[in-house]
Amino acid sequence: MKGKIIILSAPSGTGKSTIITSLMQEPDLHLGFSISATSRKPRGAEVNGKDYFFLSEEEFQKKIDGGEFVEWEEVYAGTRYGTLQSEVERVTGSGSHLIMDVDVKGALNIKKRFGNDAVAIFVMPPDIATLEHRLRSRGTDSAETIERRLAKAEFEMGFAPQFDTVVVNDSLPRAVAEVADKIRAFATCGIEAVCRR
Repeated sequence: MKGKIIILSAPSGTGKSTIITSLMQEPDLHLGFSISATSRKPRGAEVNGKDYFFLSEEEFQKKIDGGEFVEWEEVYAGTRYGTLQSEVERVTGSGSHLIMDVDVKGALNIKKRFGNDAVAIFVMPPDIATLEHRLRSRGTDSAETIERRLAKAEFEMGFAPQFDTVVVNDSLPRAVAEVADKIRAFATCGIEAVCRR
């Protein structure tokens, strides 16, 4: 049986990566992760085909022109990231459900492309003040970077109503359990079951 597509999107600092890491450890969810393509060079010990598919600018553009991406974005000037259709087929064809960690625009584009074969879940911070506290307590970003992230978060949160469902991460264990329940409902009963929750 072919797997389905689960799209998770959230503002930076909301806990999306931690939620995905926890979900990947739940064997009954049958989740698989796609390898993204990028036009940047490998860093450190990164391996082509394992960490990313490292493509030249020309190769990346050729795949865009050939319609080989389900979504792609120029994240920084001259640096593009994207998800190849072949990766979606590899994971879902194996019977696993593909979990995708993408920004809001990418999420909505993927949802538009796959319709009811995909569920788009938006992970929302409890409020901007809590998100600001989380970002500042990381101690990894400058004040200017935090301000940019908060402005972007407010912009991204405006897209939440366009997602199939929203989960508020005010408690990590509860948010993980809620997302897991939505994935189970989607996998067994389809998109209508998720939208009713």
